[in-house]
Amino acid sequence: MSLESIISKRADAPYSPGDRGLWVKVKCQNREEFVVVGWTDPEGARPWLGALLLAYYEDGRLVYAGRVGTGIGQAELGQLWRRLQPLATAEMPLQVAPPRTNRFGSPLVLSRVHWVRPEVVVEVKYLTWTDDSLLRQVVYEGLREDKNPTEVRRPVPNQPSRPVRRR
Repeated sequence: MSLESIISKRADAPYSPGDRGLWVKVKCQNREEFVVVGWTDPEGARPWLGALLLAYYEDGRLVYAGRVGTGIGQAELGQLWRRLQPLATAEMPLQVAPPRTNRFGSPLVLSRVHWVRPEVVVEVKYLTWTDDSLLRQVVYEGLREDKNPTEVRRPVPNQPSRPVRRR
């Protein structure tokens, strides 16, 4: 149904307006793989890298999907940085440069972006796609060693990707 979230309450609790701890909001998150096409410089006390720039293939070309920095622990940041270093390239692998601004994040400063050859695939969970075709509320889940980058495609709009299952 492409819902952003579901509001529910206990079935045996009476309906009453207001928040008295009876209502629960559950976000409908999606999970998908994306190709890493670059990283940004770290800011503040964060080591190694700031965020990963993500893309997917469409008609044989890489299309920018957004970036992810949330969910990457310090040890993983170091591992990703070491993995991406040998793939660094001066040439942007995208056909069209990513937008420098969007309404859901800080501006992207292209002079602080380090491009890489598109050989690494990561899995992320995300809330939804924005109207300008960027991922929203993205969280890093891990590397996908089993996925060929050229197989990474954008999920069909209005059809959920793999939903996140709670354990």
